[in-house]
Amino acid sequence: MQSSVTPYGYQSSACGYCKDASNGRRRPDSRASYYFSSKNLTAEVYQILVDRGWRRSGTTFYKPDVLRHCCPHYTIRLPVDSFKPSKDQRKAVNHWNDHVLGESYTKEASRLHPISKEEKARLKNTFDLTREVHRAELQNVKRPPEPAHRFEVTLEPADFSLEKYELFHNYQKSVHKEEPHEISQSGFKRFLCESPLLHTSRQVDGKEQLLGSYHQCYRLDGRLIAMGVLDLLPHCLSGVYLLYHSDFEQWQFGKLSALRETALALEGGYQYYYMGYYIHSCIKMKYKGDYKTQHVLDPETYEWNPLDDELRGLLNQKTYVSMSRERRMRSIKADSAKSGENKAKEQVGISDLPPLNAAEAGEAARNGMSLFELKIPGYMTPEEIEEKLDLASMPVRVGSRLVEAQDLVSWESSDLRNPRSIKGVIGELIAGIGPEAAWQVVVELG
Repeated sequence: MQSSVTPYGYQSSACGYCKDASNGRRRPDSRASYYFSSKNLTAEVYQILVDRGWRRSGTTFYKPDVLRHCCPHYTIRLPVDSFKPSKDQRKAVNHWNDHVLGESYTKEASRLHPISKEEKARLKNTFDLTREVHRAELQNVKRPPEPAHRFEVTLEPADFSLEKYELFHNYQKSVHKEEPHEISQSGFKRFLCESPLLHTSRQVDGKEQLLGSYHQCYRLDGRLIAMGVLDLLPHCLSGVYLLYHSDFEQWQFGKLSALRETALALEGGYQYYYMGYYIHSCIKMKYKGDYKTQHVLDPETYEWNPLDDELRGLLNQKTYVSMSRERRMRSIKADSAKSGENKAKEQVGISDLPPLNAAEAGEAARNGMSLFELKIPGYMTPEEIEEKLDLASMPVRVGSRLVEAQDLVSWESSDLRNPRSIKGVIGELIAGIGPEAAWQVVVELG
């Protein structure tokens, strides 16, 4: 099935991560993003998009303007085959396994199911991630005796159920401190059940690899206690959201789920684990850097750079960081020092960027400023679009009719740099999703 997208445009809004220090409330219009929605999207196209800084919330996709965002969101990914859990991450898994199995089971099982001295030494000195995250699952527990608890984890379609909604209600109320009137079944469905990603699969190394949106459900003694919302894509497992019941807050399900999702990526043949956005200035999101070694997506060139001491140091000093820009700056400054000139700013384009914050940029866009004028990091320029794509032949659906863009009445008279023209609307969308995704989608207009 062909992927379809409906452009919404550039908007500013309140940030859910930053709050005003004086009153603890969300700062109005402190973040800005470009948005589009989709009724159906292939996992292959979404893989392209996440590698250009996009994320989804339900059927809405957004790409933050990292230059103007109050707390810039950087896409990060973890190469799963090189991941080594830290001591506290290993401890969280072991602590949970001990709780599930129970002390009586452990003692009796060691008598009924003895292992060799060599195996004991190996288990003591090494940490096998996939083995440990599955060790206490009921299907892997050697019986008799019976464990203290029956722990089961299943990967299920991202469908609605009252059981899942009740978990969501508890989590939003207890962890996010939302009021009862702010929590609804429709909101849960829209946010964490509805997905445009098509369920498919493919063969990887002789095994079936699932693609699409799923719920990974954790049940203890038959009770749903936690749930991870996941997007399975050709090259990665992308974590969307995690819910856990407040009764189990002490068990560090944030760590447990991250390790389990990393293990699922390993087992499923996905190369990377995407934990969402890394926000260096937000303690609630900064923890993602503890899973080493993460790589950060450059907002301008879409290259991946390790989240090492150099990058962390720059993030401590600056609100917005592009490693490719930093490298160009260093190179140009070195050349300038040799020649006795100072052209660094002009040559990397810093002086040409409109000095607007998120609220001002949102207002400018509402008043007709083109995103090409805003110069959002990583967006294609009009010249690049005209060079790499034939916008006129873009498939467009208007109502039930599928046509090429050039068949629209106003196409020839419209201007790519005018955001209120049909060519400008399509051009700004393509500038964000990039040429590789562009030829795989149909643009929906009304």
